[in-house]
Amino acid sequence: MEAIHFNTVHDYNRFNQHNTQHPLVSVIDFSKAEKRTGSKMYFGLYCVFLKDVKCGDLTYGKQTYDYQEGTLVFVSPGQVVDVANKTDMYQPMGHGLAFHPDLIHGTSLGKVLNNYGFFNYQSHEALHISERERQIVLDCFSKIEFELQQSVDKHSKKLITTNIELFLDYCERFYDRQFITREHINSDILTQFETCLQDYFTTGKAETIGFPMVHYFADQLHLSPNYFGDLIKKETGVSAQDYIQNKVIQVAKERVFDQSKSISEIAYELGFKYPQHFSRLFKQRVGYSPNEFRNLN
Repeated sequence: MEAIHFNTVHDYNRFNQHNTQHPLVSVIDFSKAEKRTGSKMYFGLYCVFLKDVKCGDLTYGKQTYDYQEGTLVFVSPGQVVDVANKTDMYQPMGHGLAFHPDLIHGTSLGKVLNNYGFFNYQSHEALHISERERQIVLDCFSKIEFELQQSVDKHSKKLITTNIELFLDYCERFYDRQFITREHINSDILTQFETCLQDYFTTGKAETIGFPMVHYFADQLHLSPNYFGDLIKKETGVSAQDYIQNKVIQVAKERVFDQSKSISEIAYELGFKYPQHFSRLFKQRVGYSPNEFRNLN
């Protein structure tokens, strides 16, 4: 089944039986849409969904997510969202925000939008919000909707994009809260990451696959690189890449003591394509070159 393409805000409004008040942004009340079955959708827009009805399992990348009530899902241009159940009819409910990338060109939001990593999370990493948080979301949507109902003037674009930025800042705060309240889940992921990392060196994967990269471990743990990176940073205080490099140096310190192997051989075993890159990283982190460290000890 081919995906339905939403390349403009008008395309998405029409799909949801919604009037287009502004060509680049829309706040959608999904209850106005007719009953429908699930479909595969391609987005050329930024979209945020706050659904109030279970409408089937969303598939997004390799994962399936049971889309429960009270969740926010973020979609960015170029992403495809599918629904597992394409046969049962349902009545859409809830609210959404859709805006075209052209809306934010030359605005303060345009400069910082890439900082909101949750637009690249997978659907099973959706934001679960409390009733109070839900009211804040709806209040933000209401402010944007208010601006869309006014006659366009020199303030319109700034007020609309500023309110979208305010909404996204709240979402960032809510995600921080979710990371904290799910500490037991996060700590399990951290344990799995440490096990995968250890396995990467003991089974020779570093030598065959190359230097360990963030996206490899995110994939192994069925997480998007953005969500995985944010989780590791929240849990450990360092980026996932720094965490990996620290582990590489920890393993390297042990292996440098093996006098039967040259520094170059150790570098290749650790996934480095060029030994000089290994030596440079080792000296940056340890303060000595691998040879100096070997002789020192």
